[in-house]
Amino acid sequence: MTPAPDRPARPRTIDEVLADARSRLHRLTPAEADAARAKGAFLVDIRPAAQRAAEGELPSATPIERNVLEWRLDPASDASLPIASHDLEVVVLCQEGYTSSLAAAALQELGIHRATDVIGGYAAWRAWQASAVQTSAEQASTDEGP
Repeated sequence: MTPAPDRPARPRTIDEVLADARSRLHRLTPAEADAARAKGAFLVDIRPAAQRAAEGELPSATPIERNVLEWRLDPASDASLPIASHDLEVVVLCQEGYTSSLAAAALQELGIHRATDVIGGYAAWRAWQASAVQTSAEQASTDEGP
C-alpha cells in the first residue's frame, strides 16, 4: 500500500515537528519580546490556569489557553477576539518555550504571519526579569559610593 501523497513516508518524531515549526519562526528572547510588546505586539500566555497560579503570572500577557488559541486569534472564527487579524504581531509564551513554538507555527498556518514565540518561555522571562532587578540593584549600590 502506498502512503497518501499528503502524508510523510514515515511518522515524524516530536523533535522533528518542533524543529520544523521553529525553522519558520523568528523566535524572541524575553528582552526582545518585551520590546515588541512595548511597540504593540500581542503577548499571549498559553499556560493552563493551574500552571500560571503555581509558577506566576505575567501581567503584560493576555492568558489564552492552548486548547482555544487558534479560535481566539483566527479572524475568520466566530470565537475570535476583537484584536484578531492576519497582520497581528503575536508573541506566544508557554512555560519553557516548546509548546509555544508549536502554537506559533499553528497560528502562522492560519495566516497570522507575524506569530512567533519566546525562547525559554516564562521560565526564561522570569530569569531575565530577576537579572534585570539584580543589575539595577547592583548599579544603585555602586552609584551610592562608599
